[in-house]
Amino acid sequence: MSFFSRILEKLGFGAARAEPAPQPRVTPTPAAPQTEGAPAPISVVDVVARLEGLAAANPQKLNWKTSIVDLLKLLDLDSSFAARKELATELGCPTDLMGDSAKMNMWLHKTVLKKLAENGGNIPKDLLD
Repeated sequence: MSFFSRILEKLGFGAARAEPAPQPRVTPTPAAPQTEGAPAPISVVDVVARLEGLAAANPQKLNWKTSIVDLLKLLDLDSSFAARKELATELGCPTDLMGDSAKMNMWLHKTVLKKLAENGGNIPKDLLD
């Protein structure tokens, strides 16, 4: 399983859940008229509510809105430099950013949020800019 797939799983994307956890609010998108070969509508996962709930229950003060390390910690995933580098490689981080951990982290945070939105997550526009 890819690193990003584990992020999706922890946030409740997809049908199967590995461990029991509070279910995120899921709002189906309005059904579009189905035509042959048209993709099925994506359900929206309330990522913000899920992460805010995890942050409220966490004894550490984690700022998932600006820090990839805090986001990964909140999801109980490996946040080490090696793990972040693996995720950055998986998501196609430009090689010139890979040598600077601060730049890689900023790119990685924005890219993870963008990918969550692309997969049906309700990421606010101000976090995507």
